[in-house]
Amino acid sequence: MSVLPLVFTSGWASGINAYAVVLLLGVFGATGLSDDVPESLQRPEILITAGVLFLCEAVADKIPYVDSVWDSVHTVIRPVAGAWVGALLAGQSGSLSDLAAGAIGGSTALASHTVKAGTRMAINTSPEPFSNFVMSTAEDLGVAGILTFAMFHPEAAAIIAGVLLLAGLVVLFFLVSRIRRFLRRRAQRREERRAARTGVPPD
Repeated sequence: MSVLPLVFTSGWASGINAYAVVLLLGVFGATGLSDDVPESLQRPEILITAGVLFLCEAVADKIPYVDSVWDSVHTVIRPVAGAWVGALLAGQSGSLSDLAAGAIGGSTALASHTVKAGTRMAINTSPEPFSNFVMSTAEDLGVAGILTFAMFHPEAAAIIAGVLLLAGLVVLFFLVSRIRRFLRRRAQRREERRAARTGVPPD
């Protein structure tokens, strides 16, 4: 069986929470739940590191504006993690080249990361903080649920991940104008504060 569906699903999940993907896959392999997980992901130091970073993300991801800063830092980390995991899965399976799997995992992770980061920027335009907590919790549960489902039904999980990714891109398209207005207002407030400090009127 081709490992492509699992590579795609893990790439999608890595764009949302790469540390959860590494941790879950490592646990699945270490407990014998799946033979598709390479031993390098099952190493204790990898599991411990992924677990600690997952806890850090679980906290930062639920705080307004902190989540967007965290997303900015992970713009490179998540796609690289998706490519790395994809290449490892392909190497373990042998049914797909490492290069192709890395490209699929990395590009899918970049797409889902873009959806997540953009959606969070839109949510941060809301004055109440509860949306961040709800969205972050839903993302964590979604990653865990779909990745676990992929262990038993990889094709079906990949279809679900693809539908969610497409839906997210459509939603993000309609949120772009809201994000732009928010960024303009924030830049204007920053300029007003600078003018108040220096006594120079804003442009």
